[in-house]
Amino acid sequence: MPTPDDVLLPADPGVRRLARALYALAGPQPIISPHGHVDPAILAEDRPFPDPARLLIVPDHYLTRMLLSQGVPPAKLGVPTVDGSPVETDGRSIWRRFAAHWHLFRGTPSRLWLERTFTSVFGVTTPLSPATADTVYDELAARLAEPEFRPRALFTRFGIEVLATTESPLDDLG
Repeated sequence: MPTPDDVLLPADPGVRRLARALYALAGPQPIISPHGHVDPAILAEDRPFPDPARLLIVPDHYLTRMLLSQGVPPAKLGVPTVDGSPVETDGRSIWRRFAAHWHLFRGTPSRLWLERTFTSVFGVTTPLSPATADTVYDELAARLAEPEFRPRALFTRFGIEVLATTESPLDDLG
């Protein structure tokens, strides 16, 4: 019988049993991530994350590109512009705009990842929707204010041993 943890495992019961056995061996191992989108300064400085939008939406090109495809300009989601023109800076406004388009992510890996992140990392079980946007934002913001949600604490909690970054080819990596 499938469990909620089987969501990404094969449907065939025999293959799923094998996948569970393999995951039982690999799951507890340290994470060695050769491809990441984490700015190394986040770990070096270990400052609290500013808000849920700047942590989860602004830097995620999968989310912002999906919304751009539906007519939402990246600047309205707080994404910095090349020419330095103004962008939305209010995290709650960014979050509300994102929640208003949450239905677009139905059936996508981004939605699966975010829903699992909300529940398993942050303990937030309120389903995201336009009507619950502020509630979910406030619950996430409260968690981000806790020391256990600072960058280095999360690095340790997730069992990350190596984290490489995929900065822009134009970045001087200073």
